[in-house]
Amino acid sequence: MSVTIYRRDGTVAFVADKATTMREAVEQAAKSRANLTRADLTGANLYGADLTGADLYDAYLYDAYLYGAVLTRANLTGANLTGANLTGANLYGADLTRADLTGANLYGANLTRADLTGANLTGANLTGAHGDGANLTGAHLHRP
Repeated sequence: MSVTIYRRDGTVAFVADKATTMREAVEQAAKSRANLTRADLTGANLYGADLTGADLYDAYLYDAYLYGAVLTRANLTGANLTGANLTGANLYGADLTRADLTGANLYGANLTRADLTGANLTGANLTGAHGDGANLTGAHLHRP
């Protein structure tokens, strides 16, 4: 069985030949250093996925379930993470420049050394999140 990851324009971003779930497909893509630019992962269940170093530039992760996911050094520049559940996620050193995290749940997330320059964190839950050395230059932190 295989799982195909599509971009927002309908083109194929990656085909995971041995995957049976989207989580397995995205993990395989990350391990193979595949370019997932503009990947459409709307509502994807990526619970506990190891996406270390994943290239998710401008990816669409609206309402994605990333509880406990490992996104260490992942490129999430411009990604749409509106409403995503990132509870306990490890975003150490991740690039979230201009990412949209509106209403995202980052409870207990590790944001140490993450780059959140210009990120939109309006209404995001940052309770218990750790962010030593995180860059929040120009980030929007307003509560609705």
